[in-house]
Amino acid sequence: MSSKSVGEEVRRRFPRLTMSLVMAVIFWIISIIIPPTVSGIMIPGLNLNAGFVIGAIAWLLTAIFLIRALSDALILSDIVTEIILKRLGIKGERSSKRAARDAIYIIAIILVATALYPLLGTLEEIGSILTTITTYISLGIILVLIYDMGRILYRMIEQRAESVADRLAKMAEKE
Repeated sequence: MSSKSVGEEVRRRFPRLTMSLVMAVIFWIISIIIPPTVSGIMIPGLNLNAGFVIGAIAWLLTAIFLIRALSDALILSDIVTEIILKRLGIKGERSSKRAARDAIYIIAIILVATALYPLLGTLEEIGSILTTITTYISLGIILVLIYDMGRILYRMIEQRAESVADRLAKMAEKE
C-alpha cells in the first residue's frame, strides 16, 4: 500500500470503527436499562416477556455492531502493525526470514525484560511502577510481533493453497 492509500484507508475506517463501537455501547446500555423496566409486560400473540425480547434485540444489535467494528479494527491493526514494525526497524519483507527474525526479537525482549526486573525492583518508590510499565511495554511489543508472525504464516499458507488449487484446476480441465 502506498502512503496515500493507507491514509485514505485510515480516514475511511477509523470513523466507522468509532461509530460502530459507540452504537455497540448504546445498545449494550439499552440491554441493561430497558428490560428490567418492562419485565412484567407480556407481548400479545407471542406470549413472551417484553423485557426478554427487548434485551435479546439489543444484544443482537450490540453483537452486529461489534462484529462490524472488529472487521474495521483488523484492517487498522494491520496498518498499525506495519507502522510499529517500521519504527522498530524491521524491514517490510514478507518471508519466513522475517517470521524467524520476529521470533528472535520476542526471545530478546523476554530476556531483556527479565534482566531488567531485578534492577528496577531495587529502586525504592518507583521500582514496582517501572517493573509494571516494562511488563506492559514488553507484552505490547511481543503481541505485535506475534501478530506479524501470524500474518506472515497465514499469507504463506494461503499462497501455497492457491497454487495447489491452481494445479488441481488445471488437472481437472485436462480431463
